[in-house]
Amino acid sequence: MPASFAPRQLVLALDHAVSFAREDFLPGPSNAGALALIERWPDWPNRVMALIGPEGSGKSHLAAIWAELSGARVLSARRLDETDLPGALATGALVIEDLAPEELDERALFHLLNLAREEGAYVLVTARGAPAGFALAIRDLASRLRSIPVVALAAPDDALLRSLIVKLAADRQIAVDEALVNYLANRIERSFAAARAAVGRLDEEAMRQHRPVTRALAAELFRETAV
Repeated sequence: MPASFAPRQLVLALDHAVSFAREDFLPGPSNAGALALIERWPDWPNRVMALIGPEGSGKSHLAAIWAELSGARVLSARRLDETDLPGALATGALVIEDLAPEELDERALFHLLNLAREEGAYVLVTARGAPAGFALAIRDLASRLRSIPVVALAAPDDALLRSLIVKLAADRQIAVDEALVNYLANRIERSFAAARAAVGRLDEEAMRQHRPVTRALAAELFRETAV
């Protein structure tokens, strides 16, 4: 077979273990308020609180830390309509993950929040945007969501972005040096999602080419994306 038609090395999409333990959470100015909220529980300003922020900003990690502290069960907002709601509140604490107006069973959420109020349960909601801004048909639910205090996670600062790149690489058992970390940090969007995508792309390309993960490889992949 001519070399120009040689097959490309296939890379299997493998899951990589991600630890949600407290010691693996990377603190920084962008998440300091959210981390403080979790660590001050049960001294909260309200029994229902919301963590909001962009994809990959650490909401699920903080929710997992709180679930470990409080004994909370974790429930996807998309599964409210098929959940035993009293059972979900059995421990007196509940995480509702990824709340969004799309595919939301408003009646189920309203019923759940009413049950939580009656039972004095704690509820931690995670969402990309503030629930107060959701366009909903049930006015009483909209009013209830507007009353939930919100703590926001912001984009990572420079130091946190670099630490995140190192951690994401370590999760994939990749050793990275300072030159590679600095190169990536200067060429990707300042977001958790972008860091995860960049490290994943480097790992996959290194496996495909049977090369180590180096600054030279990063330069080939990201030279046109300086920010």
